[in-house]
Amino acid sequence: MSVSTAAREPNVFARIVRHRADYLYIAPALGVMLLVIGYPIYDTIYLSFFNTPPSLAMADKIFVGTDNYVRILTSEAFLDVTINTLIWTAFSTFFAFALGLGAALALDRQFVGRGLLRGILLIPYVISAVAAAYIWRWLYHSDFGVIGALAVASGITDRPINFLDNVDTSLPSLIVVNVWKEFSFAMIMMLAGLQTVPEQLHRAAQVDGAGVFQRFWHITMPHLKGVTLVTVLLLLVANLNSFTIPWIMTAGGPAGSSDIWITAIYQLAFERIRFGVASAYSVILFVVMMSMGYFYVRALTGKDEATPG
Repeated sequence: MSVSTAAREPNVFARIVRHRADYLYIAPALGVMLLVIGYPIYDTIYLSFFNTPPSLAMADKIFVGTDNYVRILTSEAFLDVTINTLIWTAFSTFFAFALGLGAALALDRQFVGRGLLRGILLIPYVISAVAAAYIWRWLYHSDFGVIGALAVASGITDRPINFLDNVDTSLPSLIVVNVWKEFSFAMIMMLAGLQTVPEQLHRAAQVDGAGVFQRFWHITMPHLKGVTLVTVLLLLVANLNSFTIPWIMTAGGPAGSSDIWITAIYQLAFERIRFGVASAYSVILFVVMMSMGYFYVRALTGKDEATPG
């Protein structure tokens, strides 16, 4: 332990003791958080070490140690679901952020009807995920869907496209819906960040001969670094936990082609009644998300830099 670290530790404890009355005010909130968040996490981790066959009651669960984790991590189905999850998360996050940033840059300018256009672009964000999923199911319908009918009428195809019942198109179709639903959130976040960019810097750069792209890359983007990190992280977390749209539209099908982690967990727990395996699956997802949050916080607060002394 370094001298500087040892010197800081007593100060931390002294500060806690000095402000002990302040902690009493937040004690009820901490208690509620431990009850509604801490206990479910503990119970899920505990249950992940047990086997819960459908024929047995929960009280008769069988301790199997880490067998559930080994079974999941070595199964071919887990590899397929993980690949689907990575594709779903990466493409949904990238395109939602890219479209949101583009929309924010367009709306940051003054033009007639900007308020109306901003309200229209917010519609996907305010529509419930359930309603959006059912609307898009009908748009994608192979017999009565508007998209297929327009494709046939315009001569793109000679028959309606089977979007959701085809193993090659089911996951990309879901990603399109998810991007449509999420890009408004990215637009709001980036539009708020654009309000903090000093206009004087743009004028000075323009006087110095900087082009539009140069001003965007060297002035706008550095000022958007913080809000970009926050937006991307929130999109990643939301996509890893996204359940409503994939489940309502395809329920992981056909043949598991659109199955992602969260839908696989639901199927294990509530369709196959394998709560132990589902809990182990949930713990793996929890660890992945906590790791993302940890590295994000370190990057955002500059903890990666070496401390002096």
